[in-house]
Amino acid sequence: MQIKRLFIANRGEIAVRIIRAAQAMGITTIQAYSEADSDMLAVRLADESICIGPPPAAKSYLNIAAIVEAATQGKADAVHPGYGFLAENAGFVRAVEAAGMLFVGPSADTIDRMGDKVAARQAAEAAGVPVVPGSKGRLDAVEDAISIAAEIGYPVMIKAAAGGGGKGIRIAQSEEELRKMAPQAQAEAAASFGDGGLYLERAIQSPRHIEVQILGDGERAVHCYERECSMQRRRQKVWEEAGAECLSEETRSKLCQTAVALAEAVGYVGAGTLEYLYDSVTTEFYFIEMNTRIQVEHPVTEMLTGIDLVQEMIRVSAGEKLSMTQDQITRTGHAIEVRINAEDPLMQFMPWPGQVTALQIPEGDGIRFDHFLYEGYQIPPFYDSLIGKLIVHGKDRQDAIALLKSALKELRIEGVKTTIPLHLALVDDSQVLADDFHTQWLEPWLARGNLTAQTQKGEIQ
Repeated sequence: MQIKRLFIANRGEIAVRIIRAAQAMGITTIQAYSEADSDMLAVRLADESICIGPPPAAKSYLNIAAIVEAATQGKADAVHPGYGFLAENAGFVRAVEAAGMLFVGPSADTIDRMGDKVAARQAAEAAGVPVVPGSKGRLDAVEDAISIAAEIGYPVMIKAAAGGGGKGIRIAQSEEELRKMAPQAQAEAAASFGDGGLYLERAIQSPRHIEVQILGDGERAVHCYERECSMQRRRQKVWEEAGAECLSEETRSKLCQTAVALAEAVGYVGAGTLEYLYDSVTTEFYFIEMNTRIQVEHPVTEMLTGIDLVQEMIRVSAGEKLSMTQDQITRTGHAIEVRINAEDPLMQFMPWPGQVTALQIPEGDGIRFDHFLYEGYQIPPFYDSLIGKLIVHGKDRQDAIALLKSALKELRIEGVKTTIPLHLALVDDSQVLADDFHTQWLEPWLARGNLTAQTQKGEIQ
């Protein structure tokens, strides 16, 4: 293994996940932390740690110069970006490599190509992967968007060319709405990504969000099957499954094959995810974007296939070839992940940072809890509210939901409010049990009052 000392340029549960994967491979871990994170679990678990700046992310986890300097100071030979922050920043990759270190992920050129939504669509079309009808290139003027919308028809989805995580996205039902929303989307995209470029595509009504996990070593790629990620609030995933029961075997096979074809076409290295919209009525699927990093929801794929995705991406980033062939990757049972956020779901999901006064984690076969908590830990207010992910694996979907319900009841995070009550309500919902939902399902469900004070009872101690 070429990598002996790994610098983790991230925080929270993904930092803990990377540390454990790397240490199991015999790699020395060096954890970056801001002044607000000096007592986080990742710092306690890592072999070494280095402060990279003040609490605001712009001065620490997004500060390329500070991170590269710290990694160099720590004599790291590789940097793992996790997800979010600088994980899909080509400039960061180039800075890491210029300092003589490896980047655990794809090349800067691949990120430039696949991280840009317009370029990614063009690459997908070139590889024969179907895409949603939309603009052929980035749009910088509102009048250009108006002209394209007239060709493809309303409603249209406005997206940030350099975006991700749902930021900058708007749906316009008419030209009037498009004229109003396009400047808003441009401003949000510029503020979030430093790039106000947009692209436009036809909005698919009530679609399922399906994504395919791939691994690549630059020459060969494999898929690790699909995930179903339609349960979203404000376009942020809250509940993810592996696999997607809504797909036929024929559609699943085609979907996964297109993902491998696209990954190999761009010489992909590392773990990546190709996201698609799936129309359950026509059974057609369309590529929407590629995430050139490890995903928050990667554990459901690991539970389904038994593959350690984080370890595999470290190996291929060190120059090794993929350790498995496609026919060696099998799937067993069904896995579900729910995201546990420090938020009050009865107060419009208001962030609720605070001190964890008591912690009880469910255990048993098929149960996994990825987190960065311990009793007495003070959750800082400066970052994303995700504090943990509860993952279960059952013999089938029904069995997984039953296991999820019992695990949710056992999970206790006292001292802060969390989204556990949301998931307890969802596991009893008839449509969820019937796998009958889509990307626009959850918010109307919440608006109808399905999450009540009764489900919140007993959450905060």
